[in-house]
Formats: sequence, structure tokens, C-alpha cells
Amino acid sequence: MRARLARLGLAATFCLAAAEAGAAADPENTLVLELSTGGPVVIEMFPDLAPRHVARIKELVREGFYDGIVFHRVIEGFMAQTGDPTGTGRGGSGRGTLPAEFSKVPFERGVVGMARTPDPNSADSQFFIMFARAPHLDGQYTVWGRVVRGMEYVDRIARTEPRRPEKLDRMIRVRLASDLR
Repeated sequence: MRARLARLGLAATFCLAAAEAGAAADPENTLVLELSTGGPVVIEMFPDLAPRHVARIKELVREGFYDGIVFHRVIEGFMAQTGDPTGTGRGGSGRGTLPAEFSKVPFERGVVGMARTPDPNSADSQFFIMFARAPHLDGQYTVWGRVVRGMEYVDRIARTEPRRPEKLDRMIRVRLASDLR
């Protein structure tokens, strides 16, 4: 079946990843990102750790907000940041900010956290995926998920420091596994 789906292209691979993720976890709390780097990334969300942040992500995903948004800040050995519709790092959803939901979960490779300004209660729509451990972020940013499949596609995201707009990779499509059934 995988060989047949491979011939059908990225959209079929995206659906297969979503189906596999839904079978292995809670589909309502499983996010599937189709990236321009060639494959699906499956993220397990943590509503028990960050209920307001997970609810915001789900709301935005169901509205198609993240579809086509670039990774505007990607730093080798650190993280890849996205979720700004302007692609500048200054934009958001327009829904207002969220209060911090800090936890003891460490910022390790594959962990997904919310981006914010120096104000801890300023997260909105931007988030980042860790390439490596960053202990200086622990307890300072909200953790809302972790990559459980497809980290190799995150690793392929073009580094943007220094910024080179022509090289920006993007999220082609983002869906909840529960919405793909």
C-alpha cells in the first residue's frame, strides 16, 4: 500500500501519516503538517500541559490559518519558527494573546513551543520546533507538543539566519488527524 501511495504523491503521504498518527494516538490532539521540505510531520499535542495554547492551535488549524505560512526564523542547532502570516516575525492571528502555561517539560529535540515577545503572556499564533536541547528555554516558554514522526522533514527546513527570503520553506497544509478521517 505504501508503494501505491508513494506514486500518488505528497497528498497521499500526508493522509497516510495522518491515518497512522490517528491510529497510534488521540486524533483530536494530533497535528499533521505537510511541509515544503518533502513530507508530513506529526505532532502530538499536550492539552493537559497547555490547554489554552492547544485550543488556539486547533482553532487556527481548523480555519486554515497555517496553510502556506513560511518558517521565517530558522537557526541551525536551535529551532525553526513559523506561524506568522506576514512572514516577518511580527504578525499574529489577531485573536489576542494567551497567558503563559509553563511546565517542567524540557526543551529537547522535537519539542514544540509557543513563541512570544519578552512579555511571558504574549503568545498568539507563532510556534517553534526544536532542533536540539535548549535548557535556557525551560520554564520560560509554553510547551504544547512534540514531533512524533517526520523530524527529518523539519531538519530539511532552510536556515534563515542570516535572512534570505528566497529560501524560506513553508507549511503547505496543516490539519488535525481527527479532521482527515
